[in-house]
Amino acid sequence: MTTRPSGVAALLQAGAAPTVSFELYPPRTEAGMTALKRTVEQLVQVRPDFVSVTYGASGSTRETSREVVRWLRTTTDVRVVAHLTCVGAPWPEVRAVAEGFLEEGVRDLLALRGDPPRGATEWRPHPEGLRSGSELVARLRELADEVGEPVSLGVAATPSAAYAVPPAPPLPDGDEIRALLAKQDAGADYAISQVFFEPTSYTGYVAAAREAGVTLPVLPGIVPLVDPARLRRLEEISRVPVPPGVLARLESVAPEERDRVGLGLGVGLVRAVLDAGAPGVHLYTFNQHAASLALLGALGLRDRRRSRAGAARG
Repeated sequence: MTTRPSGVAALLQAGAAPTVSFELYPPRTEAGMTALKRTVEQLVQVRPDFVSVTYGASGSTRETSREVVRWLRTTTDVRVVAHLTCVGAPWPEVRAVAEGFLEEGVRDLLALRGDPPRGATEWRPHPEGLRSGSELVARLRELADEVGEPVSLGVAATPSAAYAVPPAPPLPDGDEIRALLAKQDAGADYAISQVFFEPTSYTGYVAAAREAGVTLPVLPGIVPLVDPARLRRLEEISRVPVPPGVLARLESVAPEERDRVGLGLGVGLVRAVLDAGAPGVHLYTFNQHAASLALLGALGLRDRRRSRAGAARG
């Protein structure tokens, strides 16, 4: 068995200071790739602990994801977490992608079941595929042991308003906390949460998870609260309701004032979860840098200056 923790898991478990990380999305066009590189050029100046690169439904952005991961590893000094999903694909195909990441030196993977393809009404496992994120974690842990390299495995966590006010409800079969516990038992090292908009969604969820036996660090995933249209769209995609008060605050001011108001809302959210013991903050950037960097600056988590190897070199 390989030694753990390593990589991102080691950073989160060390608990010396709040970590800072960003999530990036594989662009669909050349213009999008150019814009992403400009965004990364700005983000690396605050020396993030890592960046993660998503992987579309059914691996729809597989090659672009790998291209972005490869570019980040060769042109910046930032640790890169590669997402990997198993939905809609046979295990040998998923394994081949994982082996490709490992061969290229990636040692941090985020293991996700994944969402159904666009237009699908429900999730169905591939006949030769895996049924859950925990199965993917177990297979990746076995692969890491075969390779003989330390690999840090992250997973997804989904805070729910059901856990916002203690005591938490009983855990039904299929509950997300049971799923997180299964991922931990399979060999996961840490979790990154889906987006949420109120501190109690995160703190209540973590408390319920701890009561159920989850010991993994749970890194809160935060989206900057500056664009009401994006928040409404995110609500549709994630099915996580945006508090009406947040939308009302943003939509009650002139467009030029929204950044200031949204910044205040974001600062309050992040401070609350950090004060409650969150190990850091993972920012969903939507491949834009301004709102995320403004939030970090207001929180005093990072100074805006060059990393040791500078900004993106490519």
